[in-house]
Amino acid sequence: MAVRPKIGLLCLGLALALLGGCAAASSGGSSYTWGWYIFNPLQDKGVSNLRFLAGGLADTVLVSLCAIVVSVGLGLLVAMAGLSSRRWLKRLSRVYVEVFRAIPLLVLLLWVFYGLPVVIGLQLSVFATGVLAMALSDSAFEAEIFRAGIQSVPQGQVEAAKSLGLSWALQMRLVVIPQAVKVILPALGNQFVYVLKMSSLISVIGLSELTRRANELNVSEYRPLEIYTLLVVEYLALILLVSYGVRRLERKLSTLGQT
Repeated sequence: MAVRPKIGLLCLGLALALLGGCAAASSGGSSYTWGWYIFNPLQDKGVSNLRFLAGGLADTVLVSLCAIVVSVGLGLLVAMAGLSSRRWLKRLSRVYVEVFRAIPLLVLLLWVFYGLPVVIGLQLSVFATGVLAMALSDSAFEAEIFRAGIQSVPQGQVEAAKSLGLSWALQMRLVVIPQAVKVILPALGNQFVYVLKMSSLISVIGLSELTRRANELNVSEYRPLEIYTLLVVEYLALILLVSYGVRRLERKLSTLGQT
């Protein structure tokens, strides 16, 4: 319940800062003349511009969701390999993590888009390229998060599962991973926020998400400050919504753990 007032105050502060900037500009405090008329909801052009920008929301959310689902699954597999008793699996996991943590996402994105057709003859769509590149990059971080979470589960829980005759796979699925997820949920939420923000980089290869649409609108309207200010507000609203959802889930899991 305490999250909503904080969100309201943050939005109010942003609105006051924006209005303060507009007032300063109109009173001679700045030479810049604001042109918020391009988003005037009382005019057809303003409505059209708002709809155009909002139209990129679906691609931003969808590519982020797909990437985080793939990266969580892939990261869990890499983490399990890193915890294996087989040395070659441990080394393979370490190499994977170090390589994909070291490559900047933008560089990886461009290489997947332009390199795969040349190297293996595979031409992916812009959407699939974005999902694959972000999933590969994020899975390296997810693997370390899962590894730390699994290692934080008390050894007594594992021994109890063994005494019940559970196989290794059932121990992981029924005992270890559920407890680890409760510990690492905040970190997983942070990674989803990271993926959501990094999805803006896919605009460089042509995905019509929020940032790409803002760039295209700026070409026609040439009001960069207004357009990118609204883009900031859109991303801020998305991040606040995700953060609120993660906190709600954290409280729900903690409540279930106490019952």
